[in-house]
Amino acid sequence: MNILVINGSPKGKYSCTLQTVLYLQILHPEHTFEVLDAGAKIKLFERDFSEPKAALEKADLLLFSYPVYTFVVPSQLHRFVELMKEHQAAVAGKYATQITTSKHFYDVTAHRFIKDNCQDMGLKFIDGFSADMDDLTTVKGQKEARDFFDYLVWQMGQGLSEPVLTPPPAPAKHMPVTVPESAGEKGGNVIIVTDCGPEDVQLQAMIDRFRAVLPLDTTVVNILDFPIKGGCLGCFNCAVDGKCVYNDGFTDLLRDKIQKGQAIVTAFTIRDHSKGYRFKLYDDRQFCNGHRTVTMGMPMGYLVCGDLSREENLRMILEAEPQVGGNYLAGVACDETDPDGEIDAMAAKLAYAVEHGYQKPANFYGVGGMKIFRDLIWLMQGMMKADHKFYKAHGQYDFPQKNRGRMLAMYLVGGMLANPKLKAKMGNRMNEGMIAPYKKVLDGARKAKKKRTFNLKVEFRRPK
Repeated sequence: MNILVINGSPKGKYSCTLQTVLYLQILHPEHTFEVLDAGAKIKLFERDFSEPKAALEKADLLLFSYPVYTFVVPSQLHRFVELMKEHQAAVAGKYATQITTSKHFYDVTAHRFIKDNCQDMGLKFIDGFSADMDDLTTVKGQKEARDFFDYLVWQMGQGLSEPVLTPPPAPAKHMPVTVPESAGEKGGNVIIVTDCGPEDVQLQAMIDRFRAVLPLDTTVVNILDFPIKGGCLGCFNCAVDGKCVYNDGFTDLLRDKIQKGQAIVTAFTIRDHSKGYRFKLYDDRQFCNGHRTVTMGMPMGYLVCGDLSREENLRMILEAEPQVGGNYLAGVACDETDPDGEIDAMAAKLAYAVEHGYQKPANFYGVGGMKIFRDLIWLMQGMMKADHKFYKAHGQYDFPQKNRGRMLAMYLVGGMLANPKLKAKMGNRMNEGMIAPYKKVLDGARKAKKKRTFNLKVEFRRPK
């Protein structure tokens, strides 16, 4: 069969992901593999899409090959998918799948993005292959790649494909947004980052209402007005000192304006099951900060125009982004049902979080994501020097194996539980021992409460 490899890496032939595809190509000379460098040639394809369109329509199988960038695909591949839709390439009925390499940081959301967009275009999608960056260099990784390709061919032979879980986009039903008068000068500085264009009337109304009801001043940064020269190249030029290879001023905008605010609100219209290509460009270029959670502690919120209830994958990304960054999520206000109420509630919670420095402990999205980064930076500290310095300074190297005292205690408890006689004698003492540290906290709280109550009574009885 004719396999079109859509190489979404901006590195072109130097893509680590592409090497897995080339490995399969060597093993399967009975198939024709054609590589289309969508990531490296995206500027060319924006001007003339005739070559990729012809290749897409000739292929039997579309094989998306890319590294995972910031929860989704590289911005260059995001743009290519957008161009596929714009130029209405005749791909309906063909098969599609994907191969990615990453450290498994939200590879699931990247895979779902490609799957949803392929199914929008009528492609029969087969679940892809997510490998670690180094897997192909191991015997186990090579076997997994071979097994995946055999399984892929078998599924195609059986006429099997994945069911459509996300309905194709339909005309959005926007609820009206009312914009009250603003109270004028309020103090504070909340940054609103948006890609709102002249045609985004509904999104602009949502932004206007949020600015009016928020009891803090706001600054709007429209990334449409900023000349971003291109997407992240994965060149690691910023790994040592945080300086991006592009000289377009984006790093200064990010660090001197956006990250200097008290909170960040992102406002966008749903496009292609995502925040849209322009925001993907913006998100990827933030890699000049490496894996450093430089905005941690800043509350965040989202103003979303579109049918968010239909976008399971996007909702997951919107929750995971602040979790990984160490930010309190004040809310996601959408215009599907009650935009006025949702905007007002988010504004109130955001203002409270700013005033009180409110934070919450991370859930699985944040804890799991940061553990991947922690191990990655520790291993690559010699190259990612800026990240390593940041992680050391902020105590993010929280390796459990360093807590040797607790480990030894667990060995002791395990030995006691393994002895039937000792286990019988322990009775309920193990449960009592587990909550003993918490009892100290509760006792301390009771003493502090009594002290506060006594001080209040003394203050109340004191003569004027």
